[in-house]
Amino acid sequence: MALHDPEIEVEPAPADIRFVDDSLYKYNAEQTGSDDGKGLTIFVRDDAGGIAAGLHGWTWCGACKVERLWVRKDLRRQGYGQRLLAAAEQEARARGCDQLLLDTFSFQAPLFYEKLGYEIIAVVEGFPRRPHSEYHLRKSLTRVG
Repeated sequence: MALHDPEIEVEPAPADIRFVDDSLYKYNAEQTGSDDGKGLTIFVRDDAGGIAAGLHGWTWCGACKVERLWVRKDLRRQGYGQRLLAAAEQEARARGCDQLLLDTFSFQAPLFYEKLGYEIIAVVEGFPRRPHSEYHLRKSLTRVG
């Protein structure tokens, strides 16, 4: 079967993205011997069922990664982000994770995470562009029980 040249797809089908994610996960599981990956999503919903705040990530191989954390503008600085992270940390511990990793930009919340015990482990200066930077953070999780 002939292969085509690479094509850029600005709005790919979710199933196609899932295929790439699943294929990479399968490879990673083969390489590490760990096939315990699970998604981790937590929402704060309003009375109408709308999402007011949310966290999305995963656990695998003894680690938790938060990919996204968002709180609606009118609810910021009211503890929702902290409560989402606390819930994620608790669930990560229950799943046997001993660390939680996340990324944030300088214009987002590096100080917020540091106040919650996250340690900056790397900074990518000039990303997405100067004067901004991307921060990579980690928190060690103590096991429960």
